[in-house]
Amino acid sequence: MEPLEKAKNFRGPDGPVVLVILDGVGIGKYEEGDIVRKANTPTLDWLSQNSFFSQLKAHGTAVGMPSDADMGNSEIGHNAIGCGRVFAQGASLVNKSIETRALFEGDVWKELIENVISHNSKLHFIGLLSNGNVHSHIDHLEALLTEAKNEGVKNACVHILIDGRDVPPTSALEYVNRLENFLAVLNKDSDIDFAIASGGGRMKITMDRYQANWGMVEQGWSTHVKGEGRKFESSTEAIKTLRDENPGVIDQDLPPFVIGRGNEPLGPIVENDSVIFFNFRGDRAIEMSQAFEDDEFDKFPRGPKLKVKYAGMMQYDGDALIPKKYLVSPPGINRTMGEYLVKADVKQLAISETQKFGHVTYFFNGNRSGKFDDSLENYIEIPSDIVPFEERPWMKAAEITDKVVEAIQSGEYKFIRLNYANGDMVGHTGVTPAVEIAVETVDMCVARLLKAVKKTKGILVVTADHGNADDMYQRDQKTGEIVFDQQTGKPKPKTSHSLNPVPVYIYEPTGTVKMRLSEHTDLGVSNLAATCLKLLGFEPPEGYTPSIVEID
Repeated sequence: MEPLEKAKNFRGPDGPVVLVILDGVGIGKYEEGDIVRKANTPTLDWLSQNSFFSQLKAHGTAVGMPSDADMGNSEIGHNAIGCGRVFAQGASLVNKSIETRALFEGDVWKELIENVISHNSKLHFIGLLSNGNVHSHIDHLEALLTEAKNEGVKNACVHILIDGRDVPPTSALEYVNRLENFLAVLNKDSDIDFAIASGGGRMKITMDRYQANWGMVEQGWSTHVKGEGRKFESSTEAIKTLRDENPGVIDQDLPPFVIGRGNEPLGPIVENDSVIFFNFRGDRAIEMSQAFEDDEFDKFPRGPKLKVKYAGMMQYDGDALIPKKYLVSPPGINRTMGEYLVKADVKQLAISETQKFGHVTYFFNGNRSGKFDDSLENYIEIPSDIVPFEERPWMKAAEITDKVVEAIQSGEYKFIRLNYANGDMVGHTGVTPAVEIAVETVDMCVARLLKAVKKTKGILVVTADHGNADDMYQRDQKTGEIVFDQQTGKPKPKTSHSLNPVPVYIYEPTGTVKMRLSEHTDLGVSNLAATCLKLLGFEPPEGYTPSIVEID
């Protein structure tokens, strides 16, 4: 790759350029339900009047999703922020691979199907059951099931993870009923037995990330693989019963369940079976993949490695090669901002708490594990608390801020990137009083960063990767009216990301840099990379989307 060229008219600030990502803090379309607007945010309010301000798209085609009806997420958002360009992302890649039949003509698919047919064993599917299009899509599952039957598979089990996070919080039966009806059609042939075998809420089992809570994965292993746990005759019965027993529970928190025929579990995973994790997004699929694939495993009492054929929808970690087999190749993202800065001898700091640590490192670097240069990069992970986010909405924002203020004042780094997870992680709970505290927490923390940047004559860039806390009520898709809960009379909470734009504030405290907003329109989060490079005194590389500001 070509080296960065230094700008002729600006050498960069005396202090560092600090990129602050307020995860899940967007610009709401409606006043009601926009907790970012409702919260007391004196720092962001001040920045809106005293910095260069613009709005950025953070969803849909602006971040590589198939259409503008698709929400963004933290993974693809940090991909775009870090590489300065837009790549076709998970859902788009899987859609294309299915449409062209490349997935089914691939060696991995053929190997898994052949294994099942030759051993007269079962084909298992594990993944998030919804059309949220963030981790997975039910259309993909149905396509895989259809092709499996067409190729001669007689027995298949689906282990469903209940969403309620990227879709309405109590919409599980919509997807379960659809899948049950779909399976019933496939099962019309007398020798076909395709069925749901187990399930549970996505924040209860299986879908942990960043090794924050291996207990979730252990519970998922017991449920899906061993078939251990409370048994029900159907997933519909399980969901209805568990809701009745846990008033107010939302789908993502539903306890695990096993479908049984008599006293026996319907679909434990046993030797010579084939298993597909049909999520396309990586962060919450890595740990279960390790449990299936690692020869030596000490995260929980798994027992000997299970002799099965295992594959992910995609490879979830390209550097660690997790999993070893996958159906669709991820986008090849190169020439990231972090790599360019290392080549330019710029020392960098990346920091967040566990929940978003992989986003400011792995995803920011183009789905690449590890550092480009140990001597020029420092990655700091602040361990997240393992408690419900609504019970501790401040999370680790203060601890992150302590470290960043220290780093700014040290003079050691020229570029610092950080993520405050609060707006997103607390936003996903749907508990609006907690979300308000979360937003106010990060506003207080940004105030501290602002002071440190001002003192060191650096430049502060405050933005977000996507919205969430700005859109906390469900609305009728046609009218836009709030949907109310008939029992409580209160607005139904919305726990998924929003389709709203996100802010960007660029604060240069000295007032000596002749800076102006660029005339480019249709800006998105991918424009942030060129912006940061320009603020550091470099010309953005060829192919990067343009900078948000110009320096005269």
